[in-house]
Amino acid sequence: MALPTINIEEVKASVDAALDELQQDLRKLNSQIWSNPELAYQEHRAHDTICDFLERQGFTVTRHAYGLDTSFEALSGSGGRLINFNAEYDALPGIGHACGHNLIATSSIAAFVALSFAINKFGISGRTQLLGTPAEENGGGKAKLIDAGAYKGVDISLMAHPGPKKLFPDQEPSDGIAGTLMNARKNIHCEFTGRNAHAGGNPWEGINALDALVSAYNNVAVLRQQMLPDQRIHCAFLDTPKVANVIPDYTKAFWQVRSPTLKGLNTLMGKVRNCIEAGALATGCQVKISEDELYTDVRLNDTLCERYHVHMGRYDRHVLKRHDKVLTGSSDIGNVSYETPTLHTMFAIPAPATSFPHHPTFAAAAGTDEAHTEALIVGKSLALIGWDMVADDALYGTASRQWKEEIARED
Repeated sequence: MALPTINIEEVKASVDAALDELQQDLRKLNSQIWSNPELAYQEHRAHDTICDFLERQGFTVTRHAYGLDTSFEALSGSGGRLINFNAEYDALPGIGHACGHNLIATSSIAAFVALSFAINKFGISGRTQLLGTPAEENGGGKAKLIDAGAYKGVDISLMAHPGPKKLFPDQEPSDGIAGTLMNARKNIHCEFTGRNAHAGGNPWEGINALDALVSAYNNVAVLRQQMLPDQRIHCAFLDTPKVANVIPDYTKAFWQVRSPTLKGLNTLMGKVRNCIEAGALATGCQVKISEDELYTDVRLNDTLCERYHVHMGRYDRHVLKRHDKVLTGSSDIGNVSYETPTLHTMFAIPAPATSFPHHPTFAAAAGTDEAHTEALIVGKSLALIGWDMVADDALYGTASRQWKEEIARED
């Protein structure tokens, strides 16, 4: 039900006051996550730090939620629509928070707290949910949470990811992009089995599993000539021979395959499987292929992008509503965007001109006071979007309709 008597500036003042009061506590929380990077499904300290903070603010928190040891859920409010915020806090091997997940957690926590307090203060119907979503970098925490029912009943899902002033080479510098397309991604694991033989004495008796793997790799390399510009294939050799004088009977590798759409990903996956199977066929090896960790593309929602653009403007931040080029990374928030209208915005933090996520210079930038300030402004803007979605039937109705149309559209 629309509430015209509650001016958005009143809500903004409430959001600002709540987060200004918590500024020091939020900075400490952010710093603790950034200073103690933890890998996928090992984020025990971040989990406890965030849960302790939320409980001190009076929220009831379910730790180790939905069968994941480093997930949590906090809920607030009653009746009305349910607004979800997603907190990521996993890091990268060797380079810590080079993807800025400490800032994702900070902005989502801030948004959840501010919107929860505003709903309570103004006495409107509306519910909020903060989910701890581990293992975004590798492991697909949100996909597992979807399967466990964590997003059941969610009406709107919101989160924000840090980045540089320029995400794309031809993009004008800005304070972020509300809607950014991202690739769908899936893993292919393969194991080749052959037969040992002495490499010098009787190599003709062997069936070379290394040749099968190298052939498959070269087949994929040839395939790259026919790939679309935004498609990507990456490979890691996990188990290869340790000596040279034995024909190897076993090798293991995995590929990550990316494409701008789920339909395109499925087509490309079939081609990569053919490349792998051809390596086995050419060498006489047996091959075992398995697939996992589907990250879908992100379905953009114009209404949520527009509201983010408007609310960031209230804080003198200039963000683009969307960018039509694909950011060729991937995220499991894409899976959420197939479940409910979702905003996964990119916000700019001060960083060297050449800095980009997954680089050590970005890890350093993500730990600064200036980056924290931007995360709080983003959190305030996300809270105001959440207010729009619980308080304005027309805006929510438009966002919901657009999402249904987007999901129905075949790419």
